Amino acid sequence: MDIANDGPALPDSAVGEEPKITADSLTDKPSAIVENGGCLTSSPETETSSNIPAPPKPPRTPVHAEETNQGNPADEPRAVALSSKSLATTLTEAESLWTTGRDHAVRLRMEGSGLAAETPITTHQLFLETVERCGDHAALAFRRDEQWVTLTYRQYYEQCRAAAKSFLKLGLERFRGVGILGFNSPEWFIADIGCIFAGGLATGIYPTNTPEACQYVAENCEANVLVVENKKQLDKILQVKDHLPHLKAIIQYKGELHQKAPNLYTWDEFMKLGEEVPEEQLNAIISSLRANECCTLIYTSGTTGNPKGVMLSHDNITWTTLTAGKTAGLNYTEEVIISYLPLSHAAAQMYDIWLCMRYAGTTYFAEPDVLQGSLATTLKQVRPTSFLGVPRVWEKMQEKMREAGLKASPMRRRVADWAKSIGLQYNYSAMNGENAVPWGFTLANNLVFKKVQAALGLDRCKMCMTGAAPITKETLEYFMSLNMPLMELYGMSESSGPHTVSVPNAFRLSSCGKVMPGCKTKLKPDEDGNLEVCFWGRHVFMGYLNMPEKTMQALDEEGWLLSGDMGRHDQQDFLFITGRIKELIITAGGENIPPVPIEDALKAEVPIISNAMLIGDKLKFLSMLLTLKCVVDENGEPTDDLSLEALDFCRRNNVTATKVSQIVANKEPAIYQAIQEAFERVNAKATSRAQNVQKWVILERDFSIPGGELGPTMKLKRPVVVKMYQDQINEMYGVGSKP
Repeated sequence: MDIANDGPALPDSAVGEEPKITADSLTDKPSAIVENGGCLTSSPETETSSNIPAPPKPPRTPVHAEETNQGNPADEPRAVALSSKSLATTLTEAESLWTTGRDHAVRLRMEGSGLAAETPITTHQLFLETVERCGDHAALAFRRDEQWVTLTYRQYYEQCRAAAKSFLKLGLERFRGVGILGFNSPEWFIADIGCIFAGGLATGIYPTNTPEACQYVAENCEANVLVVENKKQLDKILQVKDHLPHLKAIIQYKGELHQKAPNLYTWDEFMKLGEEVPEEQLNAIISSLRANECCTLIYTSGTTGNPKGVMLSHDNITWTTLTAGKTAGLNYTEEVIISYLPLSHAAAQMYDIWLCMRYAGTTYFAEPDVLQGSLATTLKQVRPTSFLGVPRVWEKMQEKMREAGLKASPMRRRVADWAKSIGLQYNYSAMNGENAVPWGFTLANNLVFKKVQAALGLDRCKMCMTGAAPITKETLEYFMSLNMPLMELYGMSESSGPHTVSVPNAFRLSSCGKVMPGCKTKLKPDEDGNLEVCFWGRHVFMGYLNMPEKTMQALDEEGWLLSGDMGRHDQQDFLFITGRIKELIITAGGENIPPVPIEDALKAEVPIISNAMLIGDKLKFLSMLLTLKCVVDENGEPTDDLSLEALDFCRRNNVTATKVSQIVANKEPAIYQAIQEAFERVNAKATSRAQNVQKWVILERDFSIPGGELGPTMKLKRPVVVKMYQDQINEMYGVGSKP
């Protein structure tokens, strides 16, 4: 087959064409449509006027009320009887709360009232309801020829249908994977949703994966089709395609094809493939989708072994977005977000694709070099109404603002310091429910806070959120001082993203918030007395694909999801994570030590430190690996040049070094002395001598995603770091170097 070398472009959409299926045709509850300021909303008094024919409904086994309460202990949350009249069209009969089979269904964790009693719907029903309400509202916005281009929800929906038909033309089988490998883009979204419409399992693959890691995921999900961004990602797949027996086609969605090959398509070619596939064929598949069956796979990072395929059902996605949005107080057609975090991660996928769709928001796509500096530009152009950043993003933002402060005049620095003290006082008061406005707050707000927020592009932001990894108290207080309190979220891939949420009128410093309505948390003691945080709710995953043993390790016998995190509640039911059980350092003396508080305390004491990692498992004493803050190049690689903040620290300590290597090679006395004194202060606050850090070493290179020390969301990969720097660790403990 000849393959054109034209660059891909999104095809012209069918503007004005009505959807072929109505949401009402797939649920048995009426949702009437009325006009409301350009957005359509449901009205219980008016019957739908849509005359679009519904697709035929294939017969399905109804859920019987007497079967839905089996298997739950009396003192645990119970699934209630479901009405076959209202739910037979969306649920497949199932007795178990979990499964590891790709084509199996699960019993939903429904309750008798409240949000947990909401009628289950599929992702298609969710999408179509938004199209019917707000079809002409902007859904996606992306850069083309230096201009922002938008797709409306109706255009977006029609393109997802077109992609679904093309997947069917390529031979996508039911419950087989479509792997998507590349940076965030409209094509990523359309491929993901089109795959689900066609009955496949949408599967994100991290763009930083090696060819072997891509092969593992594609093989595990039995991918029939792989969608790649560009030549770089295509080359990875071409290296391993002969080991993928289920693979039928590859699609490249950006850049020109540099070779012609059978079953290799540009995005334009792909989108035209399914034009002859009958609408009725797609309608029949969409009509057969069930809310309690799998529609997407989220693969874990695989830092402790092979990645696990987290099976999320339609209900996992649709119910979680409804609940999270209500908790956060989102409003229809008002939300604007930026998509930049890896879409193969649960948090980004739920936030960027599904939560935004649920509330008819607009998703703007960042540029691929987002973490090398372009995010700041995109933020100022888009001015999002909410922004989700992993801790490292907020830390980098904090570093840049501090660097800007170093260039300011002494008078400006004094004004900024005064304003930040007022801001911190005000936000602590608001956090504690006192709402006392300190003298000078209005002046500080006008002189500093509003200008900083506008300069960052966060002046419209109602919620600044952080999640996916622990964040330091220092960073939290820094943004509080600028009247931008960060709302911590907590959850995991296995809970479809969020489990607890902080909101502006209910948050506590270093807490990850309160459990979402309709969900439950319990603290379960393990054999060592650690209180493990356990989840219950309709957001809990179906199971790990083809991994029954791993699934049973993640769920207890009653169906509670075991997080692996230790936690505690305060008197107001705010959840605090105190450490990760697997990350606990158990010294040779038998003392359990969570590493993060010690690492954070050291970083707060020494502003030149970028990363700190505690060592000491099964060893006689604690030690620490340190890296210094440096300039990062356009590829995200750390350079040898010290950052502006690090240079300022050197200047204040009368050190002339400008490079990391200079400080390490010379063991720069002033810097090493400053770090040692900081360790002494940290050690003095320890509750036992076993928690004292006795030795430390500065590494010649900062941790990074390309280097392998950080995961895709910039979370520290501890086992990887230990393996990479074993020689330095051995030296601290006086053991022979690794051969």
